[in-house]
Amino acid sequence: MASAKHLRTTATLTARVAPPAFPYSQTRGETHTMTAVPGQRSTAAVGSAAAEQAAEEDLRALFGQSIAVFASLAGPSHLVETANPAFFASIGEERARVGVAIAELMPELAGQGFIALLDQVFQTGEPYTGRDVRVVLGSGPQAREAFFDFTYEPRRDADGNVTGIRVLGVETTQVKHAQRLMAEHRALLEQIARQAPLTEVLDGMARCIENLAPQEVLVSVLLADPDARHLRHGAAPSLPDFYNQAIDGIATGEGVGSCGTAAHRREPVIVTDIATDPFWDDFRDLADQAGLAACWSTPILARDGGLLGTFAMYHRTPRIPQDTDLALTRLFAGTAALAIERHHIEQAKLAAEARAKAANDELAKVLRVERELRAEAEQRAAVAAELATQMRAAAAAQAAAPHPERCQLGGAAGCTAPAEVKIADSWGDAAWGCPAHVEEAILNVRSVFIASEELGGLTAYLNR
Repeated sequence: MASAKHLRTTATLTARVAPPAFPYSQTRGETHTMTAVPGQRSTAAVGSAAAEQAAEEDLRALFGQSIAVFASLAGPSHLVETANPAFFASIGEERARVGVAIAELMPELAGQGFIALLDQVFQTGEPYTGRDVRVVLGSGPQAREAFFDFTYEPRRDADGNVTGIRVLGVETTQVKHAQRLMAEHRALLEQIARQAPLTEVLDGMARCIENLAPQEVLVSVLLADPDARHLRHGAAPSLPDFYNQAIDGIATGEGVGSCGTAAHRREPVIVTDIATDPFWDDFRDLADQAGLAACWSTPILARDGGLLGTFAMYHRTPRIPQDTDLALTRLFAGTAALAIERHHIEQAKLAAEARAKAANDELAKVLRVERELRAEAEQRAAVAAELATQMRAAAAAQAAAPHPERCQLGGAAGCTAPAEVKIADSWGDAAWGCPAHVEEAILNVRSVFIASEELGGLTAYLNR
């Protein structure tokens, strides 16, 4: 904010500028001093009534077409004597009147402490300066949040008495909103970077936009199925549950509301009046039940052009988007794309890790079974080797045993017949005998068989 002294100097240099196109009433017989630094005031009367009138005209000329707001208030009731177009543009063109008290023109100020501040400056003669001060202008559905840098500067007559207040200021709403937008956007990017859940990121983004938008807006994000043929609920914190449930799973296609059509076309679809737009024929009753009158939908696209979802802004009344709305949409549609792509990458990574873990577990199982089988085979081989050793030892012992000359099967009485045939049983017992006693043993002893050395016995069986 330029100092009042500088403004007076500039106004004097531009005195020949054509008078501004806004109403004002001249005040005569007054002289005024504008203080450059908050908290300071002049104690001497400056100039004559004519000089004061010229200064007032200079100020009007200076602020007539300026983006800075300017108003001149008179008396303890703060009657609006004059104001420039920027002032009325800020408070609402429909309230562009002079000759009324500021409290009557802008009744919402009283509840926010601004009328009390005017009273304080008028009574004390001390100026007041505020920086980035928040004010709600208007009421009801038309109310809007605004921010201003401003100064309340006392006006004085030739005797130094306060006769009114000048209001000088600059609206900083766009700067303030831009700062908040940058801060919120940075927070969303930090959420994405630390891999916050997608639902948390999208819900936070929707609420952020709803808070930042100058007019009421309801944000919805729908997520595309892998085949891009249907849209699923992603985030819509301010839409009714019944509405979210009804559109969850809607198809993508021409004429399927704003979102289905935007997803199908891969381009924004702006429906300014749901009540008359043919795209909403199948959903008009649902929208009416939810109190929705306009829907602007933008497809959320991946870097390769694939469909990730849609980003929609709903409104309670028919509305055409402004450039700021479209810029906000592009910014957050891009942010949503980043979040969704990051989510898909993480999901694919987790799925790959799960498959790798399952494969590793299966491989470990196969190796464990293979080790068990190998150990069992080695154990069986050891047992077989031991058995073979025992068999060889038995065969060697048998081969070394002398062949009896006489029958061993004669019992206690003995038999002197030559030993011609060897017999054995399943228990491994064997004996030589004569044919008569061998036949008797075969008939009377179970599991007895002839063990013929001529046939090779077990060795012949093993080598068959």
